[in-house]
Amino acid sequence: MPVSRRSALKAVGAAGGLTAASGTVLAVGEHEDDERTKAKDDKYTDDKPDDADEPVVPEAAVRVAHFAPDAPAVDVYIDGDRVLSAFAYADVSPYLEIAPGEYTVTITAAGDPQAVVFDGDVEFGSAFYTVAAIGELGADTFRPEILVDAGSALVRVAHFSPDAPAVDVLADGEAVVENLAFEESTNYLAVPAGSYELSITPAGDPETVVASFDVDVDPQTAYTAYAIGYLEPPEEFEDRSFTVLPTVDGEFGAGD
Repeated sequence: MPVSRRSALKAVGAAGGLTAASGTVLAVGEHEDDERTKAKDDKYTDDKPDDADEPVVPEAAVRVAHFAPDAPAVDVYIDGDRVLSAFAYADVSPYLEIAPGEYTVTITAAGDPQAVVFDGDVEFGSAFYTVAAIGELGADTFRPEILVDAGSALVRVAHFSPDAPAVDVLADGEAVVENLAFEESTNYLAVPAGSYELSITPAGDPETVVASFDVDVDPQTAYTAYAIGYLEPPEEFEDRSFTVLPTVDGEFGAGD
């Protein structure tokens, strides 16, 4: 089922003090760090009339997530234009509108465009995407993981905690995801709207709860729960312990 293109994505809160990252779609230049221009190669879309009452969702939208726990803040460029600056660990950007096509995505150390940690071409179609920076610089595993957001209330789980073992995910005590290893993410799972207690446990060990939180799932909304940080943080990263960060990936439903 396609993502709705008739209304902007909305952000919703997750219970238990965890707040879902924004699902807002920002037009070219609306984000404070976005240096792109609509005129450049006609690659960026803006179909919203000046007197429109509601924002128009573009044919493609991309957000960036920094989930590499030993990496410093970064700058992110699309086709040489900086779209995010000083982007810190555990930050998730708003969606930025783009036209479908191939783009060069470059990630550098913040304020140092010569210190490139990733540079590569990425193909984006007519969908919503999360480009998640995962792995570790020190272990030479830093890389972007491209996730397609909101395809079919839907919930997806992504395991991006580099020192955590494979995990199971339980909803109200029942396993919904089993043996999910680092760098893996599930497909979207259809979940009835409602309130749930989600627990993360080592695979096959339901009695050892690593993290637990309450979450409210709205109808016709897609979510991702990202497991990030260190299970046993190194001394210099002791504030980056294992946690689960939920995000809103999109809305879908009748009229799409």
